[in-house]
Amino acid sequence: MRLSRAEYKEIVRCTEHLRPTRQCMKMLRERFPHHSQSTLLSIFSLEYQKRIKRTNSRHHTPDVIESHYQRYLSEAKARPTAPVLLELANEVDLSPALMARIILDRFLQDLEGGVSSKTVLNNMLKEPSLIPDQTLANNIYQCTINDCCYGPLVDCIKHAIGQEHEVLLRDKLRERNLSFLDENQLRAMGYDKTPDIILEVPVAVEGHIVHWIESKASFGDDHSHRTYLNEQFWSYWNRAHQPARCHRRELPVSKHSLQIWGLIRGQGGFLARSPN
Repeated sequence: MRLSRAEYKEIVRCTEHLRPTRQCMKMLRERFPHHSQSTLLSIFSLEYQKRIKRTNSRHHTPDVIESHYQRYLSEAKARPTAPVLLELANEVDLSPALMARIILDRFLQDLEGGVSSKTVLNNMLKEPSLIPDQTLANNIYQCTINDCCYGPLVDCIKHAIGQEHEVLLRDKLRERNLSFLDENQLRAMGYDKTPDIILEVPVAVEGHIVHWIESKASFGDDHSHRTYLNEQFWSYWNRAHQPARCHRRELPVSKHSLQIWGLIRGQGGFLARSPN
């Protein structure tokens, strides 16, 4: 179903003080039963990431890092089986996965006697069993599985969903007998920066001509549109004057939480809909 701008703003308001937990997602589903979990999660994830970007720097000063680390050590010693790192992240309003990275990085500095290896840090975050301290390993694991917005688990899920939706997009185009070139074909032709799909014969969608489609594993709010326009989409538009198939003059319209982005001429508004 379509999501109006008013409904979108109401959902955003309800996410302002929520944490990235299953309980918070349950609250959102109960508050907005007519929208899918994937839509609500995608909107919440985007808004939560904006919130973290505004406050994340305060948690990376040396004195704050040391305070968090000593607090963790004290709490873990007093309650070795409790999810103290997850509780600390929620208390200071920081993503559990980001808190896990801060504390593990500080732990490795003591272990290695200096700046920790980024490769070792990332490997341990992905596989906590590699961490030599079992209590810390358990806490890192708890933070990873209880964070629906950040961390290696979320990254894997997003990548898998992105791949799935690209396959779904190609299947839907073939079902409709639409001739197209996908990203792999375009790169084989020498393009270094391409949309996911270029339609060899443009199609009309709700009165607008669509030349190409970009699939994004995120919700398309106004800020996302501006960012993708500046960092990605205008480069496609700039090829309009070259003797290539990438000749287009469009502005974005979003389709869904894990949506299909189609660039549609003359339409700069906000639109979200189910992919079905």
